[in-house]
Amino acid sequence: MSKLKKLISWLAIGLLGITLAACGQQKSTPNKSSAVHVTNRQVRVVATDTIIGDITKNIAGKHAQIHVIVPTGQDPHEYDPLPADVRSTSKADVIFYNGVNLENAPNAWFTKLQKNIGPAASKKSHAVSDGIDVIYLQGRNETGKEDPHAWLNLANGIIYAKNIAIQLSAVDPQHKTDYHRNMKRYTAKLARLDAAAKTKFAKIPANKKLIVTSEGCFKYFSKAYNIPSAYIWEINTEEEGTPDQISSLVRKLRQVKPKSLFVESSVNAKPMQTVSKDTGIPIHSTLFTDSIAAKGKTGDSYYGMMKWNLDKIAEGLRVD
Repeated sequence: MSKLKKLISWLAIGLLGITLAACGQQKSTPNKSSAVHVTNRQVRVVATDTIIGDITKNIAGKHAQIHVIVPTGQDPHEYDPLPADVRSTSKADVIFYNGVNLENAPNAWFTKLQKNIGPAASKKSHAVSDGIDVIYLQGRNETGKEDPHAWLNLANGIIYAKNIAIQLSAVDPQHKTDYHRNMKRYTAKLARLDAAAKTKFAKIPANKKLIVTSEGCFKYFSKAYNIPSAYIWEINTEEEGTPDQISSLVRKLRQVKPKSLFVESSVNAKPMQTVSKDTGIPIHSTLFTDSIAAKGKTGDSYYGMMKWNLDKIAEGLRVD
């Protein structure tokens, strides 16, 4: 999208936000608690991306109506919200976002969306990543250098689910038991997959362990499963697939000689195809990183995308 179109889009959203905020003020009741408590209807939930939306669906079950802002297959690092996203966010009972400097960075799209809607949106917003052990970009432990891809470690996905259950219970206490039961069942399923993956990767020789992807988004995965990673660029908000970046990775791969390369479903495959051509190393599979797959396709859930990634990475590392 051109800069002019982006500006027009954000101006329109800003005007809609002002209108909705004004309407909300007219309907407010003085001296009444700002806490939302839902009764006799579904909870109105907004999730910033498909991964959070799917985890929420597993916890909420029939008790929630969920609007996901960033569509399937799109990059949540950069997004231009639609008027429908603004309306749903303004009417939501609870809003779930990833945090860790992804969509909530100072100039990021979700931060702007919250500001356009007004203070009520911020009060209803909750980072599902609260409580994770944050990993930093370029090894620099400083604000603004957080790696947001925490969900690629299943242990963090379990933290996401627990945080979502807590907040759903807070806005809809009459169904707290259901949320807790669904969370326990769902997190047990994720924990079993996590344990099986650790057993599987432990059997692969250390000299075969290297995940090579386009974006450097597998740091949490690498730490969880003790598999080093290499990449063309570090994060999708920077320049992607420049000649210097490609040349640097090619030089490294000619030394370490991994058996397989991988490319993510939400990025341009051409830079990795160039790396493959220059090194003679095949691309083994596409991996899911920033989005689940389209409904009905393999990987159309958080559990499904993680199982696919774990299986395909294990296959690629074992290639002889």
